[in-house]
Amino acid sequence: MDSKKSADMKLLNNVRRCRFDAGEMSQQELADRVGVTRMTIYSIEKGRYVPSAALALKIARVFEKPMEEIFSLPDEEGDEA
Repeated sequence: MDSKKSADMKLLNNVRRCRFDAGEMSQQELADRVGVTRMTIYSIEKGRYVPSAALALKIARVFEKPMEEIFSLPDEEGDEA
């Protein structure tokens, strides 16, 4: 994979869905539980910020789900060159 391709890579996520499924947990509550700002959670949900592995694991732990159920890479067939 070339450097431009990896720099443009998106990380899909189900954070908003997980918050809803967890009794409509607010972005602020999730942020407080994982030690970031509400804007960080907002940016992750919108796909504007890719969390570190450590942060992704903390988020997964809050929802008691495997990280792969919350975060995923898009299928390569669907990627545009």
